[in-house]
Amino acid sequence: MTDPNVNPQMPNDPGAPENTDEQYVSPDRAESLADEAAESEAFEAAQDPEAEDPLSSASTMTDAEIEDAVQAELAGEYGDANPDADGDGAVSDVELQLAERTEDLQRVSAEYANYRRRTERDRALIVEQTKAKFAEQLLPLLDDLDLAQQHGDLAEGPLKAFADKLRGALASQKLESFGAEGEPFDPEIHEAVQDLSEGEEKVVGTVLRKGYKMGDRLVRNAMVIIGGGAGKDAS
Repeated sequence: MTDPNVNPQMPNDPGAPENTDEQYVSPDRAESLADEAAESEAFEAAQDPEAEDPLSSASTMTDAEIEDAVQAELAGEYGDANPDADGDGAVSDVELQLAERTEDLQRVSAEYANYRRRTERDRALIVEQTKAKFAEQLLPLLDDLDLAQQHGDLAEGPLKAFADKLRGALASQKLESFGAEGEPFDPEIHEAVQDLSEGEEKVVGTVLRKGYKMGDRLVRNAMVIIGGGAGKDAS
C-alpha cells in the first residue's frame, strides 16, 4: 500500500550528489568513459599510422633540445630565472658577489703589476751597482795604462794589445772616461785640488786623474786643477 504522505517524484536520498548536481558522473560511469576514450584513441591511431607519437618524437630529440625544452617548461612554471626580469634594476646576490670578486681580481692584478715593476727596477739597479763596483776595482789598472801611454810604452807590443782589449771590454759595459783640459768645471763630477782661475768662468786646467761614468752613474770623480777661463783671458 502506498503512503499518501510520500511524494512519488521525490528520490529516496535527496542530498546525494547525483540528485543535486545535474553534471555529476558516478565513479563507475567515469571509468567506463575513460575506457571508451582509450579504445577510441587506439582505434584512431591504428587507422592513421603516420600520426606523430609524442614518445617517439621525444626519443629523436638531442640532449640540447631536451634541455632547452625543460628550461622552457621551468621558466613557464616558475617564472624567468633572470633576477632583473621585471626591469626594476635590482642586482642579485650572485651579480653583487661577481662584481666584488672582479674588483678584487683587478686590485690583485694591479698590485702584482706594480710588484713586477719594482722587482725589475730593483734588479736592474743591483746589476748596475755590481757592474760599477767591479769597474771601480779596475780603475787603478786603467790609470797605470794611461801613465804608460804618456811615457810611450803603449806604442806597440803585447802591452798595447792588452790595453786595447781591456778598454774595449769596459767600453762595452758603457764605462766612459771624462776630464779633459778646457772643459767647463763641474763640482759635481770634478774634484779640484787647486784653483788657479781669476775670472768668473772656471774650466779644467790640468787633469791629474781621469773620471769615469757608467751610463748615468758616476763611478769616480776626476781630479783636476782649475784654470782660468774667458775672464782671465780678458784681463
